[in-house]
Amino acid sequence: MSRRSGSNAAATAIALVADVAAAILALWILMYWLDANRANDLVSFVQDAARWLAGWSYDLFTMDTDWLRVLLNYGLPAVVYLFIGHALALRIRRA
Repeated sequence: MSRRSGSNAAATAIALVADVAAAILALWILMYWLDANRANDLVSFVQDAARWLAGWSYDLFTMDTDWLRVLLNYGLPAVVYLFIGHALALRIRRA
């Protein structure tokens, strides 16, 4: 029973990390679209965290439409983190 609860805890932690990463990226997309004040400490923190999380896909898409570029460059990693994180969590729970 302890092995089962340990793997469930690990799976939950992995899913939670994926959810938080995706939430930070989604929050930055929303802040960008709403033209949040980038001089604000919270906005600056979210932007920095989102840029770090999306570092592997930053400027992957370079179209001229700013809102679409931000959506794709930050939305893609959010979807990838959710997909991989929850798939991995499911795999761990089944093991």
